[in-house]
Amino acid sequence: MNTTAKLLLYCPDKQGIITEVSNFITINRGNIVYLDQYVDHVDNILFMRIEWEMDNFQIPKEKVKDYFDTLCAKKYEMEFGIYFSDQKPRMAIFVSKLNHCLFDLLSRYTAGEWDVEIPLIISNHEDLRPVAERFGIPYYYYPITKENKAEQERQEMELLEREGINFIVLARYMQIISERMIERYPHNIINIHHSFLPAFIGAKPYHQAFVRGVKIIGATSHYVTQDLDAGPIIEQDVIRITHKDTPETLVYKGKDLEKIVLSRAVNKHIERKILTYKNKTVIFS
Repeated sequence: MNTTAKLLLYCPDKQGIITEVSNFITINRGNIVYLDQYVDHVDNILFMRIEWEMDNFQIPKEKVKDYFDTLCAKKYEMEFGIYFSDQKPRMAIFVSKLNHCLFDLLSRYTAGEWDVEIPLIISNHEDLRPVAERFGIPYYYYPITKENKAEQERQEMELLEREGINFIVLARYMQIISERMIERYPHNIINIHHSFLPAFIGAKPYHQAFVRGVKIIGATSHYVTQDLDAGPIIEQDVIRITHKDTPETLVYKGKDLEKIVLSRAVNKHIERKILTYKNKTVIFS
């Protein structure tokens, strides 16, 4: 397949922006294969994603960002990112003891559903090492205590840097990520939460739901920020339940929903179809 460039941007909405961005591409002999845009009329912000083929593009790949910044971005006060399809993102998975999300992520990866590389898995427990070995992915064990947390995370970050990791997926990783790591990977740490936020907090959420007699349960995937479980939401879904359900069937249904919601969020991130603005996301089709 032809190499493509994917440009995501947002800026104050003004007349002529879409035309100017399109002209930047077509004048330099780029063939546009995707264009989607949205205007937030409350804040008057334009959000845009555009993708074009690079085969005959006259600007060298390594200079596209600088050219676009000079010719378009500065003029319209744009925040933007440019990504190329021949540069696979490198994803690290963090896990603890629960395996349902990990199995789902790795099965999709090995099936070739995602254009991504997974060089490593990090865990604070040894329980899921056999899963990593089954899929042939290096597994790194960093036991975490209150006393060693800072040093262990420093070593984890060194490993992530050496391996060229672009983003992290917390596949039911039961540790709070430090501000230092969040600042190193802004809007590049994806978490899965066991409920339709905001909802039951603390231990045994499905048992709390059972006691309350709820009629739906849900799952939420979001970017990690310094505000615990309050980062920009990427994907959510719910499933209906009845009085016939037990805590055990709620757990089963909840786990199934969690892995589906997490995989959808990861897929959108890999495809570069997410823009974050303030504490919200714009998800392109």
